[in-house]
Amino acid sequence: MIIGSGVLYALGIRALKRRGERWPLLPALGFYLLGLGSFAVVTFGFLGVYSTDLRWAFTTRIALLLFAVPGLISLGKPVTLARTVLGGQRLEVLDAVLGSWPIRLFGNGVFAPLLALGAFTVFLTPLAGSLRESQPAQLAITVIVPIVGLLMVLPIIEQTTQRTSFFITVEFMLVFIELVIDAIPGIVLRLNNHIMDGVGPILGQLPSWFPSSYHDQHLSGDLLWFIAEVADVPVLILLFIRWSRIDRKEARQLDDLSDEEMEELTREHLRSRPH
Repeated sequence: MIIGSGVLYALGIRALKRRGERWPLLPALGFYLLGLGSFAVVTFGFLGVYSTDLRWAFTTRIALLLFAVPGLISLGKPVTLARTVLGGQRLEVLDAVLGSWPIRLFGNGVFAPLLALGAFTVFLTPLAGSLRESQPAQLAITVIVPIVGLLMVLPIIEQTTQRTSFFITVEFMLVFIELVIDAIPGIVLRLNNHIMDGVGPILGQLPSWFPSSYHDQHLSGDLLWFIAEVADVPVLILLFIRWSRIDRKEARQLDDLSDEEMEELTREHLRSRPH
């Protein structure tokens, strides 16, 4: 996955170079070092190695793959690169995909916190234990979770979907409410003294630093609570930035109207109001 993504990105940069255009260095460094680099660290580092044995490593790994890794990958602006490189029918296909209802749904600022709440709630059930101990499930998580995260993050950061300032205001208010709700799974894990995933203690000799099952669950709750709260903050910031840009754009469009067009727009608005 890392090699494939890196090769595709490099091919895009190479295609631009052949056309006499240059891709900025900072997005490329962000994509390779921060984006793919963070994916490698989370997947093959401590969290990946101990994800089967430690609850807190498992939950933290999923949370980072869902939010942090996609956010860092998006710094490379892969959608912008693809749009710049592609042309003709291929560009039309890309725009059609980006404008489809699943992408619009995933790119909704309200969807990301709701999905996180649903995903993190799984950690409160025995299903979490089954997923943690299954190697096929761990492999599927490594592939599927970052893709889902990218579908949520890229439309917001790269503004592939059109929104009005009113719609973004509603998104902003709902996400602010969900900032509190998303913390519930982490709080439940932290305060509960019953092993919620149903997996017993690991048998055999363990390193001296290995936590007990209860402490492991409490650490999982602490980290999940922290990540769930922190992950909503960039969404709020991005929504605010997008709202300010769209608001300025709408204001310029109104300023460009003539007096006659403004008067007609006002009359149309008054006619549309219920009496």
